[in-house]
Amino acid sequence: MAVRAVVIEADGGSRGNPGPAGYGAVVRDPVTGEVLAERAESIGTATNNVAEYRGLIAGLEAAAELGAAEVDARMDSKLVVEQMCGRWQIKHPGLRPLAAQAAALVDRFESVRFSWIPRERNRHADALANAAMDTAAGRPGRAQDREVAARAATPSTGTDPATTKASWEPRPSFTATRLILVRHGETEWTVQHRYAGRADVPLSESGQAQARATATRVAALAPSVAAVLSSPLSRCTATAGAIAAALGGLPVRPQDDWIECDFGDWDGHTFAEVRDRWPGELDAWLASTRVAPPGGESFTEVGQRVDRAMVALREAYPGETVVVVSHVSPIKLALRDALAAGDAFLHRLYLDAAGISVLDMWPDGGVAVRSVNDTAHLPVR
Repeated sequence: MAVRAVVIEADGGSRGNPGPAGYGAVVRDPVTGEVLAERAESIGTATNNVAEYRGLIAGLEAAAELGAAEVDARMDSKLVVEQMCGRWQIKHPGLRPLAAQAAALVDRFESVRFSWIPRERNRHADALANAAMDTAAGRPGRAQDREVAARAATPSTGTDPATTKASWEPRPSFTATRLILVRHGETEWTVQHRYAGRADVPLSESGQAQARATATRVAALAPSVAAVLSSPLSRCTATAGAIAAALGGLPVRPQDDWIECDFGDWDGHTFAEVRDRWPGELDAWLASTRVAPPGGESFTEVGQRVDRAMVALREAYPGETVVVVSHVSPIKLALRDALAAGDAFLHRLYLDAAGISVLDMWPDGGVAVRSVNDTAHLPVR
C-alpha cells in the first residue's frame, strides 16, 4: 500500500576511510515511527562519504518503492546534506556520480527535505551501517549483534532544535545543462576501419542518410536546443547541419576543441596495418594516454581541450540543452570523465557512426550519464 509521506534515516561508514565499508537506511512512518523498510549492504572497500551517499540512495529507492510523495531525509553527515541542498560544491570526482544518482531519485518525489541530525538520533541507521561494515571486514558475529541493536534503536520521528533543515529545490537553482553528444555519420574510412584523424573525409551516401535519421532523433529528444556545436571537419559539420535544420534552422558553430585526435602517421591506415608497421609505437600508445602516435597527438592532450570545451559549454549555456557533433576520441574522453572511469575505458567502449550519447551537468560539478551510443534511430545492418 502506498504511503504519502515518509522519514528516511540513512548512514554509512568505513573502517579506515577507505576501508571495509557499508551503509544502512531506514524508512519510517512520520507519525508513528513504524519501520516501513530497511536497507543495509556491505560495499567492499570505500570511503565514509561514498558509503553515506550509498545509504541515502538506498533510502530514496526504498521510499520510491513504497510510493511515497513527500520525503524527510535525515542524516548525520553534514557533507551529504549540504551538497544535496546545493550549498556545498562536490569537489571529489568519486562522489559526483553518486550525487547525480541521488538527485535523479529526488526528482521522482513531489518534495524532499534534507535534515542534519546528531548521530545519537540516527542510531538505527548507524547500527545497520556498522553491521554492514563488520560483514565487509569479515566479522559476521559482530554484524549479527549490530543488527539486533538496530532493531532495538529508538525511533526519531520528532523535531529537534539542533536539527538543521533545508528544502530541496531542484529547479531553477539546480538545473542541469544537457549535452547531446553525436558522433558524425559514416564515411568510406569508417566502413574500412581506418584511422581518420585530421584527414577531412566526407560523409558517404550512407552517412548522409544516417545524419538525416539522427537529426530526426535529436529533434524528438530535445525540441528546445540552445546551440549546435561541431568539429570543423566536414563529416561533422554535414551531420550537424542536418540536425540544425531539423531543429528549425539553428546555425552550426564549429569549434576546434571538438576536432578528432591527430593520429599523425597512422591516419588512413587500418589497425592491422599500424600493428604491422609500428608495433612498438602501437603497444606504447595502447598502454598510456600520454603517448602520441608518430607525428600525432596523445589522448591526454585531446582530453585537455575537451575539458576546456566542456567548461566553456557549461558557462555559456547554463541549464540549457546543447548538441555537440564530434568524433570517437573526444566523445569517449567526455564520457570517461563523466563516468569517472579509467583509461582502459577508451579502448573498450565502441561508438557507432551517428550514435547518440546524453549527459547532464549540474552547476556544482555533478554529472549524470543518461545514455551511451544510442543507435535505435539507425537501420539494422
